Amino acid sequence: MSTTRKLKLGIPKGSLENATIDLFKKAGFNINASSRSYFPSCDDPELECMLIRAQEMARYVDDGVLDAGLTGFDWIQESGADVVKIADLVYSKASFGKVRWVLAVPEASPVQTVKDLEGKIIATELVEATRKYLAANGVTAKVEFSWGATEVKPPHLADAIVEVTETGSSLRANKLRIVEELFSSNTQLIANKNAADDEWKARKLADMKMLLEGAIAALGKVGLMLNVEREHLDDVLGILPALKNPTVSPLARDNWVAVNTILDESTVRSIIPRLKQAGASGIVEYPLNKIIE
Repeated sequence: MSTTRKLKLGIPKGSLENATIDLFKKAGFNINASSRSYFPSCDDPELECMLIRAQEMARYVDDGVLDAGLTGFDWIQESGADVVKIADLVYSKASFGKVRWVLAVPEASPVQTVKDLEGKIIATELVEATRKYLAANGVTAKVEFSWGATEVKPPHLADAIVEVTETGSSLRANKLRIVEELFSSNTQLIANKNAADDEWKARKLADMKMLLEGAIAALGKVGLMLNVEREHLDDVLGILPALKNPTVSPLARDNWVAVNTILDESTVRSIIPRLKQAGASGIVEYPLNKIIE
C-alpha cells in the first residue's frame, strides 16, 4: 500500500486551463489533462489534480474539498471565501499582465460615471462585487447575472455591463466604451487554512510557489551565451541589457572569455547582429523555464 502523502490541487478549467498547465510545465510539473476526465494526471506523485471552474475554486478550497487551487482574485472576492493566499501569479490567458473588471456602456450612452446609473440595469457575471462597488458609490441599480455574451446585452437588455477585459478589443468590437475600472485581478495560488497549517502541505506549497514564480519570471526572456576576445569585451557588454550583470568566464585561450546573460526575447533580433559586429562569436540563444532569485 502506498504511503505517499498527497496535496489536492485545483487547476482552473476553461480559459485559464492551458496557460496554467503550460506554467506548471515550465515550473517542472507535467500535468496532462483529458477532455474526458476532470482528474488530470501529474508526474509528481505527491500532487492529486482536479479541474474546477475558476469561479468555484475558492469555495471548494475553503470547504476543504481541495487543499489548494489557482483562481483569480476576482472570484475570491466574489465568493467571499476564507482562504490563505500563497502566491500572486501574474499571468492570464492572453498575456503576462493582469485583467481588469470595468464598467462599460454603449458608445452613444449618456452615462459618464457610475453615478449616472441610478435606477438602471447592469448585466455581469460578477454580481456580488458589482453590488459592493455600487454601494460604495451610493448608487442603487439592478444587477442581473449574465450567463455569457455579456457584451451584446446593452442597450436592449441592460444599460451597462461590468465585464473583464485584457486588451479592451472585445469591448471596442461591440461598440462599448469603458466608464470606470472596478479593480484589476490576477491569478492567485490559494490554500485551505488547515492545509496551510499542515507542516508537510505548507512546505509543498512553498516549494510550488518558488517554482511557479520562477517560471513566471522567465516568461518572455531568453538566455544568451557568446564568446568574445577580451579586447572587445567592453564593446559587447555595452550592448547587452541584463537582468543583472552578465556572467563573464575565462576560456582555455587566455585572450578569450565567455559571456552569459538573460534578456527580453523581444530584443534578441536587434541585439544579436550588433553583438556580432562588436566582435562576439559562437552566439547561442536558449529558452528559459525558470529564473530563481
